[in-house]
Amino acid sequence: MKKLFVMAAALLVSVTAVAQKKELKEIEKQISKGDLNGAKEALKALKNGVEGTEFAAQYYFLEGKTNLEFAKKNISTLPSLQATVDAFNKVKELEKNGKQKYTSQISSLTDEAAEIAYKKGFEDYSEHKNYKNAAIAFEQFYRLKNDTVFLYNAATSAYQDKDLGKAVKLFEELKNIGYDGAETLFLATNKQTKKEETFTDKNQRDLMIKAGTHEKPRTEKTPSKRADIVKYIGAIYVEQGKNGQAIKAFEDARKMYPKDANIILQEAYIYHQLDNKEKFKELMQEAIRLEPNNADLHFNIGVINMQQDNIAEARKSFEQALKLKPSYAEAAINISTSYINEGNALISQMNALGNTKADTAKFDELRELKDNLFKKSASVLEDFIKANGNNTNILEQLKNIYAALSDTANFQRVKKLLGE
Repeated sequence: MKKLFVMAAALLVSVTAVAQKKELKEIEKQISKGDLNGAKEALKALKNGVEGTEFAAQYYFLEGKTNLEFAKKNISTLPSLQATVDAFNKVKELEKNGKQKYTSQISSLTDEAAEIAYKKGFEDYSEHKNYKNAAIAFEQFYRLKNDTVFLYNAATSAYQDKDLGKAVKLFEELKNIGYDGAETLFLATNKQTKKEETFTDKNQRDLMIKAGTHEKPRTEKTPSKRADIVKYIGAIYVEQGKNGQAIKAFEDARKMYPKDANIILQEAYIYHQLDNKEKFKELMQEAIRLEPNNADLHFNIGVINMQQDNIAEARKSFEQALKLKPSYAEAAINISTSYINEGNALISQMNALGNTKADTAKFDELRELKDNLFKKSASVLEDFIKANGNNTNILEQLKNIYAALSDTANFQRVKKLLGE
């Protein structure tokens, strides 16, 4: 009787397997015909039965395929993409030690899913300012293609969405995988527009130079994002009231990168947030000692001083950055902005004055001081253009300054340079 029971059980398994195989084939037909709801319901009914069987990989492959088709039709796009990501990951997990029958078929489907996530992410981020959905889409792209740039995009989008829990989790992941984020930019100036353009690679840039459409080729290395990542982690922990964890994040980072002055600078920023002025100054000086000729470092110190309303100190740092790197447009703009901020502070005083003779005299005195500061601001930008050629951001700020000074001639001249 025992043997008969075993044989009966084996027969039952065999019949079940045949039935499952048939059902999976039927689901595949439904997907091909576009009956996605039917396929989804059939998959749901079959799920418990295929777990742990030889058909599990096929099941998850079809589940991923079904959800991808939903995403392609813009039906619950992000949830459908997430289900696709999860299903395909399950296929890879199930087949990692054996035949990779379905894993081998995933590649082209993964590309399709990644393209949808890519478009969705940038659409939500740039057009709709929906940072929550952008973070989801960027992370999905990363999980599909393992492109760490998109993990960084997901983390910063989550931070902008104020989803601090998700943001810190993603930034911690970036830190743990050693993401650097530095890029090499290939640049050249368009002869017709006089604007500098960025190319995807050196060959493309060099072809444009040979074609005669561009000139002044140069290569620029962007700064590492390691310091920014730790800064975000620290800032989030401070915002959450976890000051100890914020400081530990920087201690860990400095053990990994002891000579990275930008990490020290961002640690200083955290101590500034914690109102520890002595530690802040100590770390700023340490960073400068490490890299006295680092233009980006001086620039970042200027930014922090500007945030603290230390305008004179900020200006010195921006001037040093521009001295070290004469093409540093952002430094020139911030020097200019420092004079504008001083001028705007005088406007507040002017508006507070009354109508007495003394007030009128004071008003005229302050207006002259303000105009002189604005003229200094413009002079910095004019000098930059003489040395480096036209730059759209520089020209935009210059146009606004001349508008504020009611300098019609220069305002119109700059507008013409902008092509307006």
